[in-house]
Amino acid sequence: MNSIKETHFNFPGQTAFYKGKVRDVYTIDNKYLAMVVTDRISAFDVVLPEAIPFKGQVLNQIAARFLEATADIVPNWVISVPDPSATIGRICEPFKVEMVIRGYLAGHAAREYALGKREVCGEALPEGLKENDILPEPIITPTTKASVGHDEDISRADILAKGIVSEEDYTKLEAYTKALYKRGTEIAAKQGLILVDTKYEFGKVGDQIYLIDEIHTPDSSRYFYADGYAERQEKGEAQKQLSKEFVRKWLIENGFQGKDGQVVPVMTPGIVESISERYIELYEKITGETFVKPENNDVISRVETAITEAIAAI
Repeated sequence: MNSIKETHFNFPGQTAFYKGKVRDVYTIDNKYLAMVVTDRISAFDVVLPEAIPFKGQVLNQIAARFLEATADIVPNWVISVPDPSATIGRICEPFKVEMVIRGYLAGHAAREYALGKREVCGEALPEGLKENDILPEPIITPTTKASVGHDEDISRADILAKGIVSEEDYTKLEAYTKALYKRGTEIAAKQGLILVDTKYEFGKVGDQIYLIDEIHTPDSSRYFYADGYAERQEKGEAQKQLSKEFVRKWLIENGFQGKDGQVVPVMTPGIVESISERYIELYEKITGETFVKPENNDVISRVETAITEAIAAI
């Protein structure tokens, strides 16, 4: 199966190139970004050795769909999606915070709560909650965008006190975040899903704020299946999740959690194919549409041609 493990393009007007964990980003004329969502996959901050066919397409198409579905709330960075695995958009000056919003006590917030903390990023949490309980109302728990190392929790008060974001802009980011999450939960509900928590990133061109990066994908969000949620909570059972948690579970079962001295288990063709099939399942469940595999399997040439033509059309 053909997949995108890495790219080495040279586009007209190209002025820079950045290779992230899973994305190859080309700067065009210092004004635009051509982003290739590769089929690389990461877990525990490690890029795994084998690419997963169609993974990039799944994430790129989910993000494109949700960016389009929320464009009436806040404009976004996207100019065009010339290929299932690529997006072209405007360069924005990113805000140095990620806007994480949580409607349920899950993940990091649940771990903090279990340690006895009743406040996350300056947001108070009531007593008596169990893991995965719905919160009285969604809370925003921002993190700093670290250039080195892991992102760190930060409160609204600290963001303003340190001048990371102006109060005027931060108030807008909060309003956008709440409105986007509300829209995301409504769309998820139609698919029998609960959007548990997610993150948004924003940037600016001049005075205009734009929504940037991907949104509402299984790599940036946590989903529960709505069917049986209440019963599982009542019984204290783990919730059925829609995320890439299955990849982490497979790694843990095979002795890998990204710690020193640990070796990534062998990713056989069967394992690679099973992960690919799970990503396609994620796409179909989140969007309610059948996943369509491109007819042109020469994926590298296909992406290069599509981006080249799209750049010429800008």
